[in-house]
Amino acid sequence: MHTRTLSMILGAMLSTGVVLAQAPDQAQPSSAAQATQGERSHHADPDRMAKHLGKKLNLSSDQVAQIKPVLENRAQQMQALRADTTLSAQDRRAKAQDIMQDSKSKIEAVLNDTQKQQFEQMMQEQRAHRKSQPQLQ
Repeated sequence: MHTRTLSMILGAMLSTGVVLAQAPDQAQPSSAAQATQGERSHHADPDRMAKHLGKKLNLSSDQVAQIKPVLENRAQQMQALRADTTLSAQDRRAKAQDIMQDSKSKIEAVLNDTQKQQFEQMMQEQRAHRKSQPQLQ
């Protein structure tokens, strides 16, 4: 149960940027889209995610304190990317992937070897979960 929840949260965190960076909002979203956006912002909350990773990876308070600004910076960069309407969808996707990879590298730099293995396992589980979900168009 906890692994599934963690996978969903990590997936939302990692895929939110890619999904949201694909196309700028052109009109007011429907109520269903608003709910989805609310769920994304809930899962992508840097403070909540830092605490969650702290719990799941058995991080020290110092490690959580080091990871939180990385997550905050990523959230800011992704927000700026979503607001940038000058990029093509392909460029937005590539930029989002770069942002996500950069934050992943910075997070891993804070982790010990065991925590890195656990983090990578969580990421693999999330990728597998995302692949099994129907794609939204």
